[in-house]
Amino acid sequence: MKDSIIEFENVSYTYDEQEEKQRPAVKGINLRVQRGSFTAVLGHNGSGKSTLAKLTNAILVPQAGKVTVSGMDTADENLVYDIRREVGMVFQNPDNQIVATIVEDDVAFGPENLGVSPAEIRKKVDEALFEVGMYDYRFREPYKLSGGQKQRVAIAGVLAMATDCIVLDEPTAMLDPKGREEVMSTIIRLNREKGITVLLITHFMEEAARADRVLVMNEGGIILDGTPGEVFSKVELIKSVGLDVPQAAELCYLLNKDGVFESGTVLTDDECVSVLLEAAGCSR
Repeated sequence: MKDSIIEFENVSYTYDEQEEKQRPAVKGINLRVQRGSFTAVLGHNGSGKSTLAKLTNAILVPQAGKVTVSGMDTADENLVYDIRREVGMVFQNPDNQIVATIVEDDVAFGPENLGVSPAEIRKKVDEALFEVGMYDYRFREPYKLSGGQKQRVAIAGVLAMATDCIVLDEPTAMLDPKGREEVMSTIIRLNREKGITVLLITHFMEEAARADRVLVMNEGGIILDGTPGEVFSKVELIKSVGLDVPQAAELCYLLNKDGVFESGTVLTDDECVSVLLEAAGCSR
């Protein structure tokens, strides 16, 4: 069994403790993220999912409970540097993370601040840009890139710091469909081929369906935790907290509910087509 890279033990956090009626952003969270896993976190605005993300690498520190990264307590200020080398963050707007005027200089920024030697930085930057498919753009100005390309540069900046885990807070929210697919394909490949742990905060159901594990948050707590098939089979519960399920899953759910046919949880369009053809006695 794989070991945990991130652990939450009864974690709570409130943004403004001065207001007596302020509801905790997260409350009583217990969670283990296994090394090498791909976990997606869903929830409507205000559910606590972005707070959860920021607690993973000491951007926020729990007010109750404990968060550890590879055994390191995020509340220990002396360990913050090591924790952020272990868990890197990618945010919604890539423009907020890009600090240089040339792509390769931006990717080099993290290793330079860690005191890595110039020769090693050159190697790390090239490897990171290759991994995200942006090596040919290494001399380009970031502002000339598309949104998806900028987000891949931001991911490369995290990879160059040799992180074992990437936490992405709605990285595709500002992108068009092409850009979203560029970023998702990169994330999936890094997880499957390189074994990098991925924690993806998203509001796109189809993105969550591509993960190994899905968490659904509501009012600061985790209300569902399982495989995509297990979670998206709870259609009525998911809808009760203001979320949807993948369109293919909803269509088959409605057909099952009306007694048209019976099928397991369907997640993708291809699976949906296969189920419908099988029910009709046809072949593709």
